[in-house]
Amino acid sequence: MAKLFGTDGPRGIAVTDLTCELAMQTGRAAASVLAKKGGKTRILVGKDTRRSSDALEAAVCAGICSVGADAELLGIVPTPAVAHLIGAHEADGGIMISGSHNSAEFNGLKIFCGKGHKVMEEAEDEIERLVLYAPQEMKPCSNENMGRMIHSEKTAAAEYIEHVKNAADTDLSGFRIAVDCANGCAAFTARKIFNALGAKTYVMFDKPDGTNINRDCGSTHIQHLMEFVVKNRCDCGLAFDGDADRCIAVDEKGALLDGDRQLAIFARSMKEQGLLDKDTAVITAMSSLGLRKYAAANGIKLVSSGAGARYVLERMLEGGYKLGGEPNGHIIFLGDSGTGDGQLAGARLMSIMKRSGLKLSQLSEDIPAYPQVKLNVKISPHFKELWKNEKSVTELIESFEKELGEDGRIMVRESGKEPIVRIMAEGSDFGRINDMAVEIAQHIKEKCSAGE
Repeated sequence: MAKLFGTDGPRGIAVTDLTCELAMQTGRAAASVLAKKGGKTRILVGKDTRRSSDALEAAVCAGICSVGADAELLGIVPTPAVAHLIGAHEADGGIMISGSHNSAEFNGLKIFCGKGHKVMEEAEDEIERLVLYAPQEMKPCSNENMGRMIHSEKTAAAEYIEHVKNAADTDLSGFRIAVDCANGCAAFTARKIFNALGAKTYVMFDKPDGTNINRDCGSTHIQHLMEFVVKNRCDCGLAFDGDADRCIAVDEKGALLDGDRQLAIFARSMKEQGLLDKDTAVITAMSSLGLRKYAAANGIKLVSSGAGARYVLERMLEGGYKLGGEPNGHIIFLGDSGTGDGQLAGARLMSIMKRSGLKLSQLSEDIPAYPQVKLNVKISPHFKELWKNEKSVTELIESFEKELGEDGRIMVRESGKEPIVRIMAEGSDFGRINDMAVEIAQHIKEKCSAGE
């Protein structure tokens, strides 16, 4: 069966894979599924700085309006701005047009429900069914019921900036920070947010041209920021991805703090203040061994979800937890946002520095660090799911897991959409875990490759 959604909405090469026709149908289906009973349905639409976002925005809005819903345009805003403004504007849902951390030729659609959360599996399945298998069920509305396009581009970013300032609730006077905007949405918000909080802000990669989003910058290319922080004696650096729902931090020594290390700092601080509900944070199966050991040593409980921000959120909602995140820098503060918010995470991290009087390197120094090796193996589509039944593969993985014991782990999982097996090995001995990952990858390739 064909799939429209991966771990975070439809995504692909813009106009080629994620076509304007597909975007229009997705807008039409999302508006139909999120439609309110009685009254006019209103869907907010935000976008990132990719050149393709304008065309996809037009297509999405055409789909929304064609089934009688209004499309409210927010312009270029971070993904968490869409999530926040759904509630602030009493909308019925939202669509963010963004390829996230990917390069400019990719784009995607992130769909939110009326609560400001990513749509859950039931709604996702229905949108997918309508688009792929039952487009005839989405009847165009009559002319008199046609939806309208409402323009809120002039105020949306400012509303979001005010929200982050209020949620951060801190004075960062005296701090020097460097901010990498990834030539994405944060280019329109980050300087204003951190300057308003009182910090001396040095902004990098804040000149998007439609083609340079995430290019050698942002949360997946951190080297420039690491060097800048040290050279300019900054207290910390913050790197966002294209739609600013991720944050990767850099301490004053130029060392990287991924999402796991930040989550450890947030969890301990919130627990000390009595703000960590049930003393629990939500992580994924890919979260590091160092985070797990640190949590155990500090009386913090961890609950695991599937890989992907949507699954972290689902687990948080199910258990009534307020903090969750992923190694890639998605951090969710559920009381303040229904999705990851990179700029809020950065401000909260600095707030902890301010309150504790500690440098960022000191806040993270007792979090154990274990090397990780990650490899991807392309398999034949025929072997999707079936590779798990290959006895020689499972026995090899089990033998390595037994060898590592409590001092390491092996994770092998299949990609949500592509015929790819992802391998992660973690442990104290980098050379050994690298050998393990390579051997598993080679074995899967031999048994399950496209040539089989």
